[in-house]
Amino acid sequence: MSELQNQRVTVELLGKEQQFACPVGQEDALIAAAKHLNDLVEQMKQRSTVRNDQKALLMAALNISHELLEAKAQQSAELQQHDQLVDKLSAYLGSSSAK
Repeated sequence: MSELQNQRVTVELLGKEQQFACPVGQEDALIAAAKHLNDLVEQMKQRSTVRNDQKALLMAALNISHELLEAKAQQSAELQQHDQLVDKLSAYLGSSSAK
């Protein structure tokens, strides 16, 4: 059996069923992502004057993209802090063993 095998998963987006190829074992993640996207689209429609599905979908996609970029920036900052702490600890341990 090939590791690259996908299966078809049906999810509902914007009130319509859509099928997507999905790696085996990732079905629940795809279904959860579709539900999350649907929820965001509904929130966009409720919070704004936008009633058009495509505009609401675009707003939701921009929101998700913004959240992703923020998470990546935060992760990068945390990684830099960890690296600095490791460097300090290494320097301390290096100076302690030299005594």
